[in-house]
Amino acid sequence: MEIIDLNNYKEKRYETAIALGNFDGIHIGHQYLIKDNNEKAKKRDFKSSVLLFKNHTKSILKNKDRSKLEIITLYNQKLDILDSLGVELIYTINFDKDIMKLSAEEFVNSILIDKLNAKLVTVGFDYRFGHKAAGDSEYLKQLGKEKGFEVNIIKPIYLNNQVASSTIIRNLVKSGDIKEANNFLGRYYSIIGKVVKGRSRGTKMGYPTANIRLANDFVIPKCGVYMTLTTLDNKDYMSLTNIGYNPTFNENELKIENYILDFDENIYGEIIKIEFVDFIRDDIKFNTVQELIEQIEKDVEYVKKHQ
Repeated sequence: MEIIDLNNYKEKRYETAIALGNFDGIHIGHQYLIKDNNEKAKKRDFKSSVLLFKNHTKSILKNKDRSKLEIITLYNQKLDILDSLGVELIYTINFDKDIMKLSAEEFVNSILIDKLNAKLVTVGFDYRFGHKAAGDSEYLKQLGKEKGFEVNIIKPIYLNNQVASSTIIRNLVKSGDIKEANNFLGRYYSIIGKVVKGRSRGTKMGYPTANIRLANDFVIPKCGVYMTLTTLDNKDYMSLTNIGYNPTFNENELKIENYILDFDENIYGEIIKIEFVDFIRDDIKFNTVQELIEQIEKDVEYVKKHQ
């Protein structure tokens, strides 16, 4: 897979089939769209491609119009997933005010035609583009007929009678329904962060935890205890992750604490990925520290039994 920065670049080597979208999560709907684009590109002898914004489109909106960003998938994670899906070319560009101000037709002329040499454009049924999202998939199809490129519109992809969408995944993660979120993602939901020093309470209780400072504004799962997989230095470990406020110790700061099974290395300062496999229980207050320790023992046994 080749990654190309579109700044000061025009594609003159190939005719391209471009998949367009925000692709936050690259969920099963996105995956279907991208694979369909790949297949049609191969049949037409085009290069299968994706236009990928380095930043979320919401990140440059005025504060009064911008809700808090809750990211499902980081830019580098997207690159890895797109590579696994067989995309040949990734064109990257920052979503900035200049691009935001382009009308729908200007976006087609200056980006799709002039820079990307697009001959096939694949979008979802709900795709919007251009200034104030004035253009939709049907208007794109009309412009394609006028300007000489084909437009491939993908119908909604359903799972359990719901349309696959980033919004549904966010809501599932927030409600703790990790298994269903994973079904929509086609993989485990994951967060990435740096291991920082905590109060060392876990160590004193016999279960040393890695306290995580998130690398970005990820969607945070519902408070509770989760069965997880931790990736460190390209190795995967079974783990138990608690998200909550340490109610037993009357704290009020949200923490992500990760206990890696059968692991005793010092990893302060390391970047780790945590994949959420299953929700085990709510984050509750125990009457004594001993009760908490006994519950953690049960949580660990649950992970060992279900790994």
